[in-house]
Amino acid sequence: EVQLVESGGGLGQTGGSLRLSCTASGLDFDESTIGWYRQAPGKEREGVACVSSEGPATWYVDSVKGRFTITKDKAKNTVTLQMDNLQPEDTAVYYCAGDELPFYCSVYGMRPGYDYWGQGTQVNVSS
Repeated sequence: EVQLVESGGGLGQTGGSLRLSCTASGLDFDESTIGWYRQAPGKEREGVACVSSEGPATWYVDSVKGRFTITKDKAKNTVTLQMDNLQPEDTAVYYCAGDELPFYCSVYGMRPGYDYWGQGTQVNVSS
C-alpha cells in the first residue's frame, strides 16, 4: 500500500515562511516521483513543484521560483516544501502527489496522472 501524508499547513504571514512535509510509505524514493499541487477556491489545480529520482530533476511553477524549495530526505521517506516569502496568492489547499515511476517530473513540468495523493493540507497567508 502506498500512502502519502501531508503536514505543516496553517496560517502564515505575508513575507513569512511555512514548511510542508509529505511522508510516504510504500514508495521507493530511488525510483519514484513526488510533487506538490495546490488548489485555491475558484482556481484550477496547479502543479507547484516536483522532484524526480531520474536525474534528479526539479521543477517549480514560475510564481514560486526563488521562494519555494522542494527537497527530499530519503532516510525519512519525506519530501518537504519550504515556502519562504509567502504571499496571499499562495493561499490554497496543498496536496502531495506521487508516482512509482520516475518520469512524472521533468524540467518541463509535472506530467498528468500521478497515481497517489495525500489528503491535502490548508495553507492560509494573511495579507
